[in-house]
Amino acid sequence: MSLAVLKSRALAGMEAQEVSVEIHLANGLPAFTIVGLADTEVKEARDRVRAAIINSGFSFPAQRITVNLAPADLPKESGRFDLPIALGILAASGQIPTRQLAEYEFAGELSLSGALRPIRGTLAMAVASRRYGGLCGLILPIDNADEAALVQDAAIYPAGSLLQTCRHFTSTGSEGKLMRHPSPSLRQLRHYPDFADVKGQLAVKRGLEIAAAGQHSVLLVGPPGAGKTMLALRFPGLLPAMNDAEALEAAAMLSLTGQFRLDLWKQRPFRAPHHTASGVALVGGGSLPRPGEISLAHHGVLFLDELPEFEQRVLDVLREPLESGHITISRAARQADFPARFQLVAAMNPCPCGYAGHSSARCHCTAEQVARYQRRISGPLLDRIDIQLEVAAVDPLALADRTGGESSSTIAARVQLAADRQWQRQGKPNQALLPRELEQHCKLDGPSHVLLQRSMARFQWSGRAYHRILRIARTIADLAASPQLHEAHVKEAVQYQRALRQRDLPC
Repeated sequence: MSLAVLKSRALAGMEAQEVSVEIHLANGLPAFTIVGLADTEVKEARDRVRAAIINSGFSFPAQRITVNLAPADLPKESGRFDLPIALGILAASGQIPTRQLAEYEFAGELSLSGALRPIRGTLAMAVASRRYGGLCGLILPIDNADEAALVQDAAIYPAGSLLQTCRHFTSTGSEGKLMRHPSPSLRQLRHYPDFADVKGQLAVKRGLEIAAAGQHSVLLVGPPGAGKTMLALRFPGLLPAMNDAEALEAAAMLSLTGQFRLDLWKQRPFRAPHHTASGVALVGGGSLPRPGEISLAHHGVLFLDELPEFEQRVLDVLREPLESGHITISRAARQADFPARFQLVAAMNPCPCGYAGHSSARCHCTAEQVARYQRRISGPLLDRIDIQLEVAAVDPLALADRTGGESSSTIAARVQLAADRQWQRQGKPNQALLPRELEQHCKLDGPSHVLLQRSMARFQWSGRAYHRILRIARTIADLAASPQLHEAHVKEAVQYQRALRQRDLPC
């Protein structure tokens, strides 16, 4: 038989679309051609496949070999097609049988010796194979087996080499057959620094507890050394436990870039890009779009330290994803959608020198310098940050206190109870409530309505701020196990909007 057809998958955003790997052998001068919108990595498979076939003990056909990766308009990248191409050549030349090839999908990069090397995106491939491939098995490198087997009921068959894969199709008995990989045993441990390490800062801890319970974004404002970064690093330990669907989505995003490890299962992602990061690094991009930091932080935390040091145009790319929870990357030839439901935690100094309002009176910045520094964060972006917390310098007596504060586990238990109330009531966290849902779940009594109206008029807040305060007040009420919103809940929510007082100065 001079024609063989195998199935594989190409990554296109979060989707892993099916690819038919068609191999045809014809008489003529020996040649090896790969067509089907293949990039450089795929075209280099010619040399890897030739060496792998020869070093595995097979004969490489001295014929005209044409490999077509269909559909032709879908870009193909990486070395994931090495294994199906090599198997197709062996099947088309009659060196292995073809009767069972249609029952499997294949992916794996070949070394020159014929060993299979790991590839990225196998979790997305396993999800797509289970969803669209039906009962097809998925033959992958051994190093990717645990990751792909996280998908429930996925039929994963790990192989260590091209030769081992070929034996699976040539063996008549059970000996030499690839064994289906079982689901990995997972230890769902939460490896986060403890909040008990943070001395003092009771008001800030309370604000972060509210943010964790309702999945609200946070801005920490304070002088150097006050503990902003220390608090942010411990924040993921307060978040509610991930369910299986959230864990699978977060793991699939990391898998697309080859960063997923099994010990990260059900761990909230924590991404902290440097302030020199570009807009593409944050939201994703490239000729073949790949996820950025906001997508890699999906269902986790995106921490931006020294927020005003980021370029303003870079920060402004966060505005739409903060509200929509996803990002669409459009290029001339491709468009990709990535989820980006992250929780933003940002930190900044109150002024250029960092000591505005400090008890030492070391700050000599003028009001204009302070206002200019704070205006590096655009109004529309600041309006999308739910909670602003002022992190004051810690008193030396509090630093010397050895008793410590509440542990992360104690706070996280309260957060989990509040989160459970939200899911039982509305099926989503408070931060995701739509305006119509706010009318249903955030009804105000008389005093709290008057308080909120006065605050809106005094500080000239936007309609988005009005909804934001209702969401925060609803979270505060959930932490207090109160089914109704009261004046105290609204009053506390209003207090979390005033950390950047200097923004009220005239320009």
